[in-house]
Amino acid sequence: MKKLSYYICLILYYAVARHLPGSDLPYGFGTKRIRRFLCRRIFYKSGKNINVEHGAFFGSGRDIEIGENTGLGINCRIAGPLKIGNDVMMGPDVMIFTQNHENSRLDIPMNLQTAPKKPVVIEDDVWIAARVIILPGITVHKGAILGAGAVVTKDVPEYAVVGGNPAKIIKYRNGNQTQNINQIQNENAGDKND
Repeated sequence: MKKLSYYICLILYYAVARHLPGSDLPYGFGTKRIRRFLCRRIFYKSGKNINVEHGAFFGSGRDIEIGENTGLGINCRIAGPLKIGNDVMMGPDVMIFTQNHENSRLDIPMNLQTAPKKPVVIEDDVWIAARVIILPGITVHKGAILGAGAVVTKDVPEYAVVGGNPAKIIKYRNGNQTQNINQIQNENAGDKND
């Protein structure tokens, strides 16, 4: 019965609920509740008061965990295995990848060389701004901010503010200047060695 409920909710989400207006629009009455109802039955784990916005795509949703008071942004495209903590904000058009293609073999096409999935973890109280891309295997630690358009290729430390392509640390929200200087020096030393 639970499996049947899952498939019914998945079909209703992609056929109807995904296309309903955004939650905050004046004519979006009830859309937030409808998507929440369906997604709580689709995701592996789902906290209270989640918000799945218009156009969000998450595949089967079976290997996605989402915490309390957390939102998936408008037209986001995410994949599991993915664990998102509590109080996470996500802007529009965010993409989170957990799998990529290999390219090491020359005897078969790249589209047939699929790499294994690498889980992404986003801890509590993270702000993911518009059009951020997070690559496979990344952990975004507690309290971090990912600036608009950032391409996140490395783990993001606690309370770091990152931006750019590839994303670099701009500052720390907790004001730890020593940590800022040491982190930036280490990154610059690593870039010179590449």
